[in-house]
Amino acid sequence: MSHALKPFASNAVARLRDQREEEGIRPIQARGWRAPRCRACRVIESHCLCAWRPQVETRSGVCLIMTNKEVFKPSNTGWLIADVVRDNHAFIWSRTEVDQQLLQLLSDPQWQPYLVFPGEYVEPERVTHGVEADSTRRPLFILLDATWTEARKIFRKSPYFDALPILSLLPEKLSRYRLRRSTRSEHLCTAEVAALCLDLAGDVEAASALDAYFDVFSQHYLDAKHQLEMNVATPAHAELMPFVQNAVPVTG
Repeated sequence: MSHALKPFASNAVARLRDQREEEGIRPIQARGWRAPRCRACRVIESHCLCAWRPQVETRSGVCLIMTNKEVFKPSNTGWLIADVVRDNHAFIWSRTEVDQQLLQLLSDPQWQPYLVFPGEYVEPERVTHGVEADSTRRPLFILLDATWTEARKIFRKSPYFDALPILSLLPEKLSRYRLRRSTRSEHLCTAEVAALCLDLAGDVEAASALDAYFDVFSQHYLDAKHQLEMNVATPAHAELMPFVQNAVPVTG
């Protein structure tokens, strides 16, 4: 693997968490919150994920719109996207206040923003199922990183999104997300959605890296939760290895 890549980008979700903590906001003390977690990857320290963070280049950018609770959840997968996609942004959504930096990002001429949302809830003329090739503007995927109920609320009550095209994905496989319960298996988690977006935009390598990173994260997270030894000799780790510069060696 080439070593010409730049150093890791700063993770916008991590910065947002730190900002909320500085403001005095603390995470909900959910089950398992006492377990010591790595500050950088949020996984229980014995199963730290940091050595498996992939390095890839992307033309696309991502912008995560998050709730106050989501930014603190160890199981949040928006964090993984911000690890992989160099141009990553994250904002806390508020119904009454609009972050001016978000508005500036949406109007930045280097970007073609796409709001990722199911097309059946939107006027047909706004919906697209593909990403238009544009040599002057790069795709910026706006992802509502929240529960489905919260995401619908954000969509309805954010007029600054009204002029954006809606990217409606047509996934061919059901969600692999096992970290939280969902009543509908066809609901993809945020990382799975982002991987599909990257693939549509031609960032195929980044899409593959994010998919593999998500699978490795899920395994580390669940193995730690169930007090199983960390096992890096898995197909997911092998798939991720080509995208990792400083990974631990895969051993049997």
